[in-house]
Amino acid sequence: MLLSIPSPGWSGFHLGPLTIHAYALCILTGIVAGWWLSSKRFVARGGSAEVFESIIGVAVLAGIVGARVYHVITDHQLYFGPGRNPIEALYIWNGGLGIWGAVAGGALAAWIMCRRHGVSFPTLADAAAPGLLMAQAIGRLGNWFNQELFGRPTDLPWALRIDPSHRPDGYAQVATYHPTFLYELLWNACGVAVLLWAEKRFRLGGGRLFALYIVVYCSGRTWIEHLRIDKVNTLGGFRLNEYTSVIVLTFGAALFVYLSRRSAATSVED
Repeated sequence: MLLSIPSPGWSGFHLGPLTIHAYALCILTGIVAGWWLSSKRFVARGGSAEVFESIIGVAVLAGIVGARVYHVITDHQLYFGPGRNPIEALYIWNGGLGIWGAVAGGALAAWIMCRRHGVSFPTLADAAAPGLLMAQAIGRLGNWFNQELFGRPTDLPWALRIDPSHRPDGYAQVATYHPTFLYELLWNACGVAVLLWAEKRFRLGGGRLFALYIVVYCSGRTWIEHLRIDKVNTLGGFRLNEYTSVIVLTFGAALFVYLSRRSAATSVED
């Protein structure tokens, strides 16, 4: 217990009639940091900062909507059915965003906007990949403030202390758990460094860096997801997000191989 990680004693503060949630601040901080890095990289590739802002502005909004939609669909029992209030599906400040929906919604919106502005979508995706992973790393701090989405009980020195009011059913007497928010934060932060190194070392382009981002993130999310004990829908003893992680990881790996072979074939023809 002396070496464990404490949970914050607060999850927000009041500013007049408004309640400012730490979860939202973490998400917004991640978006700003990722936006800054992505914009800098896009401009370095000859792109326009103004065009980038118009594309990413729409993509971020679509990503937030997609993230919430994915969460509500995969955890529909939290909002629909006997004793539930469907309107709470709109209470995004209470937590509940699915990264799969965020990436899908944001990518679709970015692709549409790229076509409208005459911008190469693979170029934009490669420029945004490290920034996206950075945003995800920072955003995970929101789970720490909310004392949610932690892992199985553990007595490791870096275990996370959870207040009794936030412990799941059946774990009332267990004080410390795997800090999965920290695992994912560190994995994503290291992933940013890996992407930047790989891009420079292997001259990745044409969408390959974005494909590598998918592989890096999903390979970490797969084992981290397996540690979590929050109540979610399962199939065959595995969490739905575990299936999603493996499916998206497979897609990312296949996309990387396909784009690499196409790049090699183009180089030979040239």
